[in-house]
Amino acid sequence: MKQNTMKYSLLILIALSFGFLQSCKNKKPSVVKVFVRSASNELVSGAKVIIIGDINSNPATMEYVDTVVTNESGFAYFNVAPYYDAAGEDNKVAYFDIVAKTDVKTGNGDVRSRVHTTAVETVFFPN
Repeated sequence: MKQNTMKYSLLILIALSFGFLQSCKNKKPSVVKVFVRSASNELVSGAKVIIIGDINSNPATMEYVDTVVTNESGFAYFNVAPYYDAAGEDNKVAYFDIVAKTDVKTGNGDVRSRVHTTAVETVFFPN
C-alpha cells in the first residue's frame, strides 16, 4: 500500500513539473502590422506590402524579406517569429523597411520590431 502511494505521489510530482515547465514558455507572437492609407487617409485593401530587414541598422538586422497583401480592413499582418527564431536569443530587436505598392502608387516606411510584441506602422501613398 505504501509503495502504491509513493508511485502515485511521484507521478503527480512529474505531471506538475511538466505543467510548470510548459507555463514558463512565452507564447506571445512576434508580429508586424502595417496599415496602408491613401493620400486622402482612406485604408487601402489589396495593396502589396513588403518588409525588408534593414541590414545597415544598429543593431544590425539579418536579411529577411516577406510579402503580404492588405486585407479588407487595409492592413497587412506579418508573423516575424521565424525571423526571431533564426536570429537567436541575443537578437530581440529588428528594423524593417516597408514598401507598399498598388498598380499605380508606391509608399515607403520603416518599423522597429521587438520579439514577442506587435509593432504597428502606417504607410501613406502620396498624391
